[in-house]
Amino acid sequence: MARILLYIGGARSGKSRLAEAATLAFGQPATYIATAEAHDAEMAARIAHHQAQRGPEWHTLAAPRDLLAALRASEGSARLVDCLTLWLTNLMLSDQDWRAAADEMLALVRAQSSPVVFVSNETGMGIVPENALARRFRDAQGWLNQTVAAAADEVHFTAAGLSLRMK
Repeated sequence: MARILLYIGGARSGKSRLAEAATLAFGQPATYIATAEAHDAEMAARIAHHQAQRGPEWHTLAAPRDLLAALRASEGSARLVDCLTLWLTNLMLSDQDWRAAADEMLALVRAQSSPVVFVSNETGMGIVPENALARRFRDAQGWLNQTVAAAADEVHFTAAGLSLRMK
């Protein structure tokens, strides 16, 4: 059974850096499963910056929607999924059944033997969004985070570059 870790926190909290270190601690090479899509120049620059920071110990798979395929293809190495928030966004914006996808993803990870480290944003600590789509997203992200946290062996809350182990 795979070991599952979750690093959760706000934007720019340091969660990805800490999750990368935790993933590499399982062994190298490791697989970085990237869920971001470059819809504009600013996001393309962010993605390029992240890729440039990673060293040769990483193999990168792009999985903006088909996370299951990436998890199957990378079995045998430690995997970092960065991030569940963008994956959920991509699923919701393409009208996919994100709940079924999340349940299937967790069932697959539990059946595998290689560790998986997830990164996700905590979106429920702010004000209630003013529009229906944003509220649906916030609620879906909360459900996804709770579901992954329940399945995880460890959950780390990250703020200001520091991590607090919650589970």
